[in-house]
Amino acid sequence: PLCLQYGIVLDAGSSHTAMFVYKWPADKENDTGVVSEHSMCDVEGPGISSYNTNPLGAGQSLVHCLNQALKDVPAEKHVSTPLYLGATAGMRLLNIINHQASGAVLSAVTATLKSYPFDFRGAKILSGEEEGVFGWVTANYLLENFIKRGWLGEWIQPKKKTLGAMDLGGASTQITFETKDTIENPQNEVMMKLYGQMYKVYTHSFLCYGRDQVLRRLLSKLLQAGNYQATISNPCWPTGYQRNLSLSSIYDTPCTEKEKPSIPLSTSITMVGTSNGNLCVLYVNKLFNFTACPYSRCSFDGIFQPDVSGNFIAFSAFFYTVDFIQTVMGRLVHLPSDLKDAAEAICASSWSELLQKAPQMEKRLPDYCAISMFVYLLTTKGYNFNNHSFPNIAFQKKAGETSIGWALGYMLNLTNMIPAEEPASHKSLLYNNWVVLILLFVFTTLTALVTAVCLLRRSKSSAI
Repeated sequence: PLCLQYGIVLDAGSSHTAMFVYKWPADKENDTGVVSEHSMCDVEGPGISSYNTNPLGAGQSLVHCLNQALKDVPAEKHVSTPLYLGATAGMRLLNIINHQASGAVLSAVTATLKSYPFDFRGAKILSGEEEGVFGWVTANYLLENFIKRGWLGEWIQPKKKTLGAMDLGGASTQITFETKDTIENPQNEVMMKLYGQMYKVYTHSFLCYGRDQVLRRLLSKLLQAGNYQATISNPCWPTGYQRNLSLSSIYDTPCTEKEKPSIPLSTSITMVGTSNGNLCVLYVNKLFNFTACPYSRCSFDGIFQPDVSGNFIAFSAFFYTVDFIQTVMGRLVHLPSDLKDAAEAICASSWSELLQKAPQMEKRLPDYCAISMFVYLLTTKGYNFNNHSFPNIAFQKKAGETSIGWALGYMLNLTNMIPAEEPASHKSLLYNNWVVLILLFVFTTLTALVTAVCLLRRSKSSAI
C-alpha cells in the first residue's frame, strides 16, 4: 500500500477552532499539490480567546476533535505525525488587552496537546503577515502554481502566474498577492524562494476588520449617533427585528476602545431594525479612513497597497457572504454593481422575508445586509477592484477537497515540505539516465533487428 504520512493543524480563529488532518505519500513529500485534507473537525463552542477567564476550558474544548484525530490517523503513525496549533486575530486582540490571559490560554492548550501521542510542535499566535502569506501559499500550492511533475517525472516550472489570496476572518482580514511594483512599506513585503523560484509578495492584515469586529464597530457607531438612548434604530438590521444589547458586549474589545462611552457598561439598549440600505452604507463607510495616505497610493487607514493584478481567490467569510447572495438571494455576482445591488436587496428586506428565505440561518441573518455592504466597500473602495479586475476574483472555500486557509501553508512551511531550492536535480538525473538507457535499448534493439533482416536477406540471396 501507499506509505502515507499525516500532519495535524489546529486553526484557532477568533470565533471558533477547526482541526485539519492532512495526508501525503511519503515518497512524494516535496512534490507540489500532493498534500490533501484527510479529515476535519469543528471544535464545539467559541474561539480559544474567549476562555480568557477560564484557560483550562480552552484546552478542554479541543479534546473531542483530538480524540477524533486518534481515530483518523492510523495508530502506528501517531508518534510521527506533527501537530501544530496556530491562533489568529482573536488571540492577537486578547494579547493586546491582557498579555497574562493570552499566555495562560496558550499554556492550557499546550498542556492538552502534549497529552496526546502525536509529535506536538508548538502552539503560537501567528502575526497578520504570516496568516496572509500562508493562506497565499496554500491556495497556490493546491492549484499547482509553483511547480509540477511532467509525464517522465521531470520537474516543470509551470508558466502559470500565482493567485492573490483574500481572507476574511472573525477579527481580521488579509490581502496577499504577487506584484512587480515597488512595495513602498517594507513591512508589507515578503520575499519567498520556493522550488528555486523567487516571489515578491505584498501582504497586509487589517486587525479589527474581521466580520465580528466589524459588526461591533458598526453597533458602536450607531450607539454614538443615537446618543446611547434607551431605544436606537439600526438601518442595517431588517424591519421587524430587534434585540437588547448590553454595552459590555460591544466595548469589551480593543477595536471599539476609543469609542467607549462614559455611561456604565452594564447599561442595556434596545436596537430596532429599520431596513434602510442607503443609511446603512453611510455607517459602514465610516469604519474606513479613505483620506490619509503617506504613500503614492493606499487601500485605507493610511496603508500602502500596489494596484491589484492577476487572479484572486477569496475564501472564508468572503465566500460565505457571496454564497449567501447567490444561493439564498438567487443573484449572480460578476461585477461590483452586482454585489452592491444584492447588498441593497438584502438591506431592503424585512425580517419575515429573510426568515422565509433561510429559516435555518436565523442567527446570522440580521447581519448579512451590513456584511454584504462591508465586502462591497472593502473590495471596491478599499482594495480598488473595478469592473475590469473584480471578475478575476473567485469566491470559493476549497480547492479540490481541501479547504483554503493558512493552515496547510503553515504546516508545509514548518515541516520544510516546500524546498527553497529546485527539487533535487538527482531525481531528474535519474529519470534522464533512465530515458537515455531506454533510448539506448530501443536503438540497440532496432540496430539488431535491422542487422538481422540484412543478414537474412544476404543469406537468402547467397543461397540462390
